[in-house]
Amino acid sequence: MNHDSYDNTYIAGILNSVKTIAVVGASANDVRPSYFVTKYLIDKGYEVFPVNPGHAGKDILGRMTYASLADIPAPIDMVDVFRASAAVPGIVDEVLRLDPLPKVTWMQLTVRHDEAAARAEAAGIKIVMNRCPKIEYARLAGEIGWNGVNSGVLSSKRPVMREGFQSFGIRAK
Repeated sequence: MNHDSYDNTYIAGILNSVKTIAVVGASANDVRPSYFVTKYLIDKGYEVFPVNPGHAGKDILGRMTYASLADIPAPIDMVDVFRASAAVPGIVDEVLRLDPLPKVTWMQLTVRHDEAAARAEAAGIKIVMNRCPKIEYARLAGEIGWNGVNSGVLSSKRPVMREGFQSFGIRAK
């Protein structure tokens, strides 16, 4: 798959299908991007599991923090990677040891590792690199336009209301 650009339906399909998300590199520091992305995903109704070995056993946004993906007591649909690109092969190794396998491994802005991505895809895991699920959700749901940002998505249709604070959901095409 070409990971230089993604079709809106590919991203929307992922964000509509996943229910549980492990945020690897989650931070308890409320000014870190991983903190407000975790908060946003929780507010949108996802079940989020923070993963941070230095904070394991403690609370981030009312959620228990785990040392590793293997420690999470529930199946994970998506692994969101907030670590440097050099850490991705080890994270993918950990993902591939999970049973059941997650549906998606998502690498945050500036995070890309093509070889590790190819290994995950060979196991049937969808990959997104160099993107933020918070930004993509807001762009596809039309929320990002509330701030005057061009989302690249035009629609005259009224948003589909879902549960959660200002959560309009993502309209499947």
